[in-house]
Amino acid sequence: MKVVVQLLTALSTPLLYRFLGPSKYGDYAFLLSVFAIYMIFVSSGVTDGVRKFLAEDRNDANWSEHVVGFYFRLAIGLAAVGAFLLILAARLGIVDRAFGDGFAIYFYALAALVVTAQFRDYARKTLMGFGLERYSEPLKILDTVAFIVVAVPLAYVGVGVMGVLAGHLVASLLVAVAGLTIVNRRVPLTCLSSTPTERFPRKQMLTFNTMSIVLVFLLMSLYHIDIVMLQRFRTSADVGNYKAALTLAEFLWFVPLAIQTVFVHSTSELWSQNRRRKISKLASRATRYTFLLTAVMAVGLAALADVAVPIYFGDEAVPAIEPLLLLLPGALGFALARPILAVSQGKGNLRYPIAATGVAALLNVVLNAALIPRYGMHGAAVATSIGYGTMFVCHCWSARRVGFDPLADARLARAALTTVLAAGPIIALATVITNPWLALAVVPPVGFVIFVGFALLVGALDSSEPFEILSVFPDPIGSRAAAIQVSFEGEGDEDGETRSWLQSLLFVAGLSLFVSGLALGILGTGIQSLLP
Repeated sequence: MKVVVQLLTALSTPLLYRFLGPSKYGDYAFLLSVFAIYMIFVSSGVTDGVRKFLAEDRNDANWSEHVVGFYFRLAIGLAAVGAFLLILAARLGIVDRAFGDGFAIYFYALAALVVTAQFRDYARKTLMGFGLERYSEPLKILDTVAFIVVAVPLAYVGVGVMGVLAGHLVASLLVAVAGLTIVNRRVPLTCLSSTPTERFPRKQMLTFNTMSIVLVFLLMSLYHIDIVMLQRFRTSADVGNYKAALTLAEFLWFVPLAIQTVFVHSTSELWSQNRRRKISKLASRATRYTFLLTAVMAVGLAALADVAVPIYFGDEAVPAIEPLLLLLPGALGFALARPILAVSQGKGNLRYPIAATGVAALLNVVLNAALIPRYGMHGAAVATSIGYGTMFVCHCWSARRVGFDPLADARLARAALTTVLAAGPIIALATVITNPWLALAVVPPVGFVIFVGFALLVGALDSSEPFEILSVFPDPIGSRAAAIQVSFEGEGDEDGETRSWLQSLLFVAGLSLFVSGLALGILGTGIQSLLP
């Protein structure tokens, strides 16, 4: 389901940028950043709480009804307060003084969105608490599809930012109604007026997840504070182009999410068994695979930035190319931190993960405040990239304090060497191919093969590991890759000789590719001039 949502988002984002233009898209990005941070305090305690306590399914009489009713009342109260505060800020002129004239009208729309988004998230998390993911997950797709169906046409006909916000309103309202209807079939929503017994753990429910809310707030500040601060010091067009660069850089995070699902999903059970060595092995392999897969994507995106950005967002997004290149190293660091953070959360003690994230978030705020007024979106990109990269360093420290080593088999030096060696030929290839569509068709697959070759050559990957990764794919790819993996792993004493021969062969091929890449990079212009 996540893949479908990300694919739909990837398809709709450039349309919104093109139809709104950089300036209005910047206003829209700023509003979403403010809203995302604001909603942490409105909904986090409700959504996570209702999911946790419903899943406990205690033997108390009418436990589910009381939990649903308690959090439903809390959701209504927090949504009402949240919407009222936004309306008050707009009416008193606080919004215009803080962010400039013309934003107050948008905050009225955000106030309505607070209410609809609150019940959308409450409904989905309640269904998840009941174990009804077969309903909650399709609702995410419904939310995305409904938003696109409403927002994109309204943006196209010139309604502007308000039309896109209307898309969010309609989509969240639709999901909230559908979700609450399903919830009502399981537990009648008349439980809103039910009164639990004195033994009902109200205080525990109110204070639950406080540490998680702090962690989410720190993470969200890393995602959004640069957009908010850039809006304060630069034009909306700069914000729009910077958001375009961020969007492309954040595509790299799809990889660690996929790896996290494969390698890290079982760590909660391993923590309960105190199997720290197994956890370190899983975490370090996840770190290594994340580094390699994210790095090859980052190198490819950097090589094709001049081509990909105008094709994806349009010619008006050309100013986003330089911020994108500045963001890529930090996006790689953040990608490495994500699986490590997930393993740490699996233990349940958030003290050290919060401290690590807090250091990165504070550094991010300080650097953005220092660099944005002088350097604009380039300063924001540098500050955010450093903040993102610091996440990896800080969470490596946090992991050791929690009780596992994410670098045990990470092979960071070899992975970095792979990236450096492969970057030359890949960038040279992208430089030589002047046809943009041909470059997009040729560079990614050829670059991936080059990268994997160097990874095997320097030992960042073992010979069987590429097939281990492919074995999780659907058949026929998965079954064939698994068979090849078994054959590699079953070679026994011959494995060392075979690997030595394979690495020698790859060394010659890799060196040839590297030299060829340098030659193409130097002589590319001359070669192109000889072509018809």
